[in-house]
Amino acid sequence: MGESTTATTPDTLMNGADILVQSLVRQGVEVVFAYPGGASMPIHQSLTKTNQIRTILPRQEQGGGFMAHGYARTTGKVGVCMSTSGPGATNFVTILADAKMDSVPVIAITGQVSTPVIGTDAFQETPIIEVCRAITKHHYLVTRTEDLPRVMKEAFHIATTGRPGPVIIDVPKDVQIRKIVPDWDAPMNLPGYKPLRKAPRTELQPILDAIRASKKPFIYAGGGVIHSGAAPYLKEFAEKLGIPVGLTLLGIGGFPSDHYLCLQMLGMHGTVYSNYAINDADLLLAFGVRFDDRVTGKLSEFAKHGKIVHIDIDSSEINKNKFAHVPVHGDLKEALADLCVMLHEDDSADLVGGGRYPDWMRQIDTWRESDPMRCPELPDAILPQYAIKRLHELLRERGLLDNTIVSTGVGQHQMWSAQFFPFNQPRHWITSGGLGTMGFGLPAAMGAKVAHPDKLCIDIDGDGSFLMNIQELACCHAEKIAPKVLLLNNQHLGMVTQWEDRFFAGNRAHTYLGAGPDADPYPDFVTIAKGFGLPARKISDKNDLDDALIEMIESDAAFVLDVHVPHQEHVLPMIPSGMTVKDIIKA
Repeated sequence: MGESTTATTPDTLMNGADILVQSLVRQGVEVVFAYPGGASMPIHQSLTKTNQIRTILPRQEQGGGFMAHGYARTTGKVGVCMSTSGPGATNFVTILADAKMDSVPVIAITGQVSTPVIGTDAFQETPIIEVCRAITKHHYLVTRTEDLPRVMKEAFHIATTGRPGPVIIDVPKDVQIRKIVPDWDAPMNLPGYKPLRKAPRTELQPILDAIRASKKPFIYAGGGVIHSGAAPYLKEFAEKLGIPVGLTLLGIGGFPSDHYLCLQMLGMHGTVYSNYAINDADLLLAFGVRFDDRVTGKLSEFAKHGKIVHIDIDSSEINKNKFAHVPVHGDLKEALADLCVMLHEDDSADLVGGGRYPDWMRQIDTWRESDPMRCPELPDAILPQYAIKRLHELLRERGLLDNTIVSTGVGQHQMWSAQFFPFNQPRHWITSGGLGTMGFGLPAAMGAKVAHPDKLCIDIDGDGSFLMNIQELACCHAEKIAPKVLLLNNQHLGMVTQWEDRFFAGNRAHTYLGAGPDADPYPDFVTIAKGFGLPARKISDKNDLDDALIEMIESDAAFVLDVHVPHQEHVLPMIPSGMTVKDIIKA
């Protein structure tokens, strides 16, 4: 991008808003997702003075925050979003909680009322730092303009180092307006923050000893593999030792899905064979995971047959949910890289080579053959699993898979996407995992598209999730952002409906989204999309699916493909919440 139009010299007098924006430039920020208001107007005025940062105007602050997620999750860089005070700031609460749960480097900058009136219930005042204290990695209320250069440096450092996470910076309006000569060399002041740790070999050697003693090892790989950039080393490590790998929802893409050793997703809606394997393993190698309840089910019964190795950059995760027999606090990428080197050394040479666990792999292959993932089909109706599978096949036929990023909302379509749209590389799959936020899919796809304008960015969504941030179609049109939406429209809150069917005798408790049993599907998403100036198409016949998917893929603009699917389908297999692999539902 071009140079800033705001020239600065060591003795230039600048207001706080200009300092803040210049700090963003110095941190390499290229885009911000920002919605203005009274308390943030000075920052927006400063953004107009630079052509080094693209400012994208969402249509609601949460939408902008999830655009920042899509940008951050697909690049590993910080996603930056901005809002005004009060309701603008509180609209960031969900995106910050989501980023905290999923370890996403997002910085939210909020305007605040002027310092003299803080605490007086001034117009559009909320104590947003107090509101967000527990759902951010760190937080700042800046009361001195002089602190802005330091605070901005610290915020980016904290968001991206160690376990990534969100930081909120609350900037009162008078701090934005006041003029000073900034000290760009102000040092960071983080004496208690030591996020980087490289595990020494003395801590890694017991892992190799445990592998040597194991007959049925299993790698349980999570989002930490992707955050740390450890995917290439995980592949090398697993291949050298011949150990099978199961992935969490956020670990998808951290190990190639088409690899023989990949047992795909594990947990509540994971493959039968990955859940059988993790249950039967005598050694569980947990890499960058937090033993989430959606994976473990009943915690006391999870992985109770074997020894647990746990490597994580966040020491608070180790022994939090499950006791680790071999705990390793350190960067996962460096730990796996060192382990791969150690495997080449003489005292570990006996470990390297395929075929080390023939009986174990034969058992896994038996499970794979007896309980594969099955994609059901009907003669005329379009089942959601089939639509996702056909999308993947069409992209593969056209050589577009490596150039495609997929986001989702939350619900059945999310799980089916994880099951039937395989990924072979990291940062091509983005979804709301820990918080499970509906409305995530569209803005996240938009943020991914802004970060990767040459890639195909597809939001696989449900009608319930899509409606929660549908207003961002206006941003798609106005900002010329072109994600594609594969809308699997079943007129219901599908996942809740599934639980109603399974556990509440099919009693519908406010999960129907339509206009009535005799009404046409509601709302008319095609008309809505066209009202926002975007192309769209509606289909319900299976014979139309391929043609419609191709039209969506080839559209130059954002596109909404409204696919009507039956609501009776269930995501299977399923381990009910709080239960064990013995309780798995296969049909």
